[in-house]
Amino acid sequence: MDVLLINPYDENAVKNGLGFITPPLNLMYLAASLEKNNHSVEIFDDDLMQKGFFEVRDHVEKLDPEIIGITATTSTIKTALKYLEEIKKVMPHVLTVIGGPHTTFLPVNTLQNSDDLDVVVLGEGEETFADLANNQVDGSGSLEDVKGIVYRDPETGSIKTNNPRPLIEDLDSLPFPARHLVSFESYGISKSQSGGMITSRGCVYNCGYCSSSLIMGKKFRSRSPENVVDEIEELVYNYHLNDIAFMDDTFMLNKNRAASIADEIKERNLDVSFVASSRVDMVNQDLLFKLKNAGMNTIYYGVESGSQRILNLMKKGINLKQAENAVKNAKNAGLEVLTSYIIGYPGETQNDMNETIKFSIKLEPDYCQYSILTPFPGTPIYHDLKDKDLIKTENWEKYTVMKPILNYEKLGLNKDMIERNLARAYLKFYTRPKYLLKHRYMLKVMIETLFRSFIIPKFRGSTVKGWYQNLDNSSK
Repeated sequence: MDVLLINPYDENAVKNGLGFITPPLNLMYLAASLEKNNHSVEIFDDDLMQKGFFEVRDHVEKLDPEIIGITATTSTIKTALKYLEEIKKVMPHVLTVIGGPHTTFLPVNTLQNSDDLDVVVLGEGEETFADLANNQVDGSGSLEDVKGIVYRDPETGSIKTNNPRPLIEDLDSLPFPARHLVSFESYGISKSQSGGMITSRGCVYNCGYCSSSLIMGKKFRSRSPENVVDEIEELVYNYHLNDIAFMDDTFMLNKNRAASIADEIKERNLDVSFVASSRVDMVNQDLLFKLKNAGMNTIYYGVESGSQRILNLMKKGINLKQAENAVKNAKNAGLEVLTSYIIGYPGETQNDMNETIKFSIKLEPDYCQYSILTPFPGTPIYHDLKDKDLIKTENWEKYTVMKPILNYEKLGLNKDMIERNLARAYLKFYTRPKYLLKHRYMLKVMIETLFRSFIIPKFRGSTVKGWYQNLDNSSK
């Protein structure tokens, strides 16, 4: 075994409450590039298996790989490093590598905090990891020759940063994710949601809460429609996955390309349903009808706020009227709509939060997602808030978008108010009689998730009536 890739356990209350765990697409992309370079690879998804540090360590020891690769988000970085700590105890000479958005922005900090980590891969990982494996497996290369990494010098122990690696220009050149390394049947009820795809990379926008353009670049890079639909055919015919999720940040930035993908799906007579995301200022009625005709059933809009003032602070670059029109156009095309919102943005007042909740209901989407502003490392707002000493904790395990991270008292708010508004938003949206008549199955799902996540811990010992009174008094 040359390389073992590990997906760490993620203690995400919403995901676990919904029973929604899908295969690690990022690791399947890495594995495909490694296999293309003739390396043997295994993927161990401990988010699914939940074996824990010690069983994973024992499994690694039996395989005896040359390289251990692990991915990490901000909320899973501590857990990811714990896996490496246990593995290094029994395999001190194995090369340990980590990648992901968190470590891309804090590579030196991550290496300084873990003596068991050897290499951080920055940003786009396919070519970098393959180059690293080519360099290391035969023992003839040196880490200093690999572009796009930060590493601990094996001789001196000092931390070194290599030259950056250019972004991949031709995305069609990448092999399709190595889905054969994953047992889709093991994902149970999530199997039908496992058809994730990335058809483009890069974002040309500058939203203050997002780091996407800093990881994948500000230039929009896209795969050809033919290449995209080739992968859809693989999902349908090889893996029997007919539910596709386009996970691009800006799938509809190039409207002609999006329309061509729809045409290609129809031309090949593929029976699929798919979901995609879009900014509210990118869609038009004709495009939505064409996508619907090709199998699109749901569109995701990041609206983020019902207050124009807050949207301006976010540098979102949209207005409320555009959001209304986007939802209306999607419904006219027969699509289901999911909208998302952020609660607790710096500068927000209780009135702004009330406006967001009211606006999210006014739009009448089929589903709503609310989260608390979380200043992830690398985002513009992270640096701004850190400079102003407004980040209350850098206990990364709390960076789940469901917990307040800021020092809200300095902003004229408080932690309890933010938590209550988040719970209030979900309850007001999902417990409306009109909504439940149309989506009855959502009541059990959302209430169980809310109670597990924060309502029971917050209001333990109260009556149901008391919960609602506490939520409605959130401005006090």
